[in-house]
Amino acid sequence: MNEAKKKKTETYVVVSRDGSMSALGAFFVYLISGLFLGVGFWVARNKFAVDLVSDPSLTLFLLWSIEFPVVAIVYSFLRKAPEKCSWSKAVGRSILGLISGAFMNALGAIALGAPVGMQYLPKTIHWSFLMSVFTFLPATAVFGASWTDWHRAFASMKPIGNIEYMIVIPAYGAIVGGWFGAWPMPLDWGRPWQEWPICVCYGAIGGCIVGQILSLSLMFLFRKHKNLKVA
Repeated sequence: MNEAKKKKTETYVVVSRDGSMSALGAFFVYLISGLFLGVGFWVARNKFAVDLVSDPSLTLFLLWSIEFPVVAIVYSFLRKAPEKCSWSKAVGRSILGLISGAFMNALGAIALGAPVGMQYLPKTIHWSFLMSVFTFLPATAVFGASWTDWHRAFASMKPIGNIEYMIVIPAYGAIVGGWFGAWPMPLDWGRPWQEWPICVCYGAIGGCIVGQILSLSLMFLFRKHKNLKVA
């Protein structure tokens, strides 16, 4: 009776005492971040009468500026070693992660063929900040400057625990999605959404969502496997 009650309780725990995250907790984190991304699109459409096609720069700015505080605040609660790193410090390093991540994303995009010029500069900057929110920001809030964790999770692709799955898989999903999203750009279709970085942005958002779904699926799968192993 007590064992069954314990298992039922564990199912609904969001963050346990040891800092691990349940699959339900991960779902709520994704839900909150997704809702605020939707708020960004709503504000762009209904308050400024723009979208990614008509005004990419303003739309991207609204998206990342609304999404960034939410992601920074939520993931800072999931930081490693909270007894050594305060929540405010995690938020502070998230800001540094946002800026450095945007710089790295911009360099990567230009190296892979993104157009260069003053007319493209605002679009590239705001796209890079949005990509940083998807890729660098959660990891910076949780890992900080721990090279060991960064290398193991991203370079070696060996994330440990649900929180790291929440960080790594959507980040890779956004990168791969953005890469696939860039494919229509050189095609001679004459569509307005083929302009940089519109289709890349849609691809990155779609890839991030797919990564979130995949990470949740893996969390449930590993939990089921663990329960079967214990039984």
